[in-house]
Amino acid sequence: MKIIIVGGVAAGAKAAAKARRNLADGEIILYTDDTHISYSACGIPYFIEGNFDDYRTLLVRSPEEFEASGVKIRLRHKVTKILPECKQILVQDLSKNNAFLDSYDKLIIATGASPIIPPIKNNCFKHIYTVRKIEDAINIKRQMENSKRALIVGGGYIGLEMLEAFVKNNIYTTLVERSGYLMSVLDEDISASVKEQLDMISEGKFELVTSDSVTEFCGDIDGVTSAETANGRIIDCDIAVICAGVRPNVDIAADAGIKLGETGAIKVNKRMETSIADIYACGDCSEENSIITNTPVWMPLGSNANKEGRCAAINACGGHDEFEGVLSSAVTRCLKFTISMTGLTEKAAHKLNIETVSATVTKYDKVGYMPDARNITIKLVADKKSGKLLGGQAIGAGDSDKRINTLATALFAGLTVKEFQRNDLTYAPPFSPTIDPLINAAQILSAKLEKETAVNNNIS
Repeated sequence: MKIIIVGGVAAGAKAAAKARRNLADGEIILYTDDTHISYSACGIPYFIEGNFDDYRTLLVRSPEEFEASGVKIRLRHKVTKILPECKQILVQDLSKNNAFLDSYDKLIIATGASPIIPPIKNNCFKHIYTVRKIEDAINIKRQMENSKRALIVGGGYIGLEMLEAFVKNNIYTTLVERSGYLMSVLDEDISASVKEQLDMISEGKFELVTSDSVTEFCGDIDGVTSAETANGRIIDCDIAVICAGVRPNVDIAADAGIKLGETGAIKVNKRMETSIADIYACGDCSEENSIITNTPVWMPLGSNANKEGRCAAINACGGHDEFEGVLSSAVTRCLKFTISMTGLTEKAAHKLNIETVSATVTKYDKVGYMPDARNITIKLVADKKSGKLLGGQAIGAGDSDKRINTLATALFAGLTVKEFQRNDLTYAPPFSPTIDPLINAAQILSAKLEKETAVNNNIS
């Protein structure tokens, strides 16, 4: 059997490694237009920040290691067309500028996603970057050495991570977010709190601008020097990073007649099979199923990509594996401030016509007399009719991420709020108050649900 994999970052590299283990005698070829494979794109902001000095720390496995195991790696090779009727692909060798056909028995598409570039005038000036590939990391880090003022376009996960990277390198930074809130994936009350708390620690080191957008970059032969916004603000900068989101790379799949899903990513079943036989898709180019609502979602995260790549490889090799879906769990950090979420927000639930009840608490993450106790704010969301947990968000300087991880397990198990509040979580003063903030939020939410039920019963 011959398996061809298109794309070599998280999902593609994982699929190649798993296929090699499961198909000892098969031929496995990985094509990528990148100059590196099997690297942690999520770690790029932390390399730029200076948590480690060698970008090669981001590389999980080298082409030479893959080759030694029997996987053929073809760097700088772009797959431009899939021909399902004859089970072939058209490949362009970017180094030699020639093209050739290659045949497959099974094809795994792991083409990832690409940065969205807003229609900003002069966005091709020097020292304007996106954050996606190893070269991006190297170039940004090099330019930072000669920079004093930075501009970030976008206030999502990568935007906040890059804010931390610049500020920690003593570069004054202005972040501009088009919407009225940072981290607009969160509910508005939690998003507003994120900005409020970050503003409190800005101390002349950075500025957060919302409800505005960059319309034009200005510069000279040496590169970008400033930017203008829709509201007429002029922002000086000698380095700019566009973090306006990503879109799935689906062109070759769509061109081949492979069905796309509601999210715009490639539609797959639980076995990562596409609409065309013997073609699989995984990672940032494919959509997932929401475990909570059983509806399509798109969550381009490295954790999902690795699980999907493994699943695709097992099935392509003749085995059987299923990827049930995602809870949309995510976490990031900005200047010791953690932002984490899982499941549905209230606004996401309302878009699906789900009536919700929520509870929000702000508590210390440890017993208050511990010197490292820090505040965290937790918001829990439940289905008003069934009482089942739907999701949660946690932010703060304390350990908010471990509360969300606990909640994710409850969501996966389909617990109600009443069931969850009986959970037996660990306690000791250095780790948690006697009643954990997560349980406290569940208790308040349970009381609100009971009140809603009583009101409805009286009405009926």
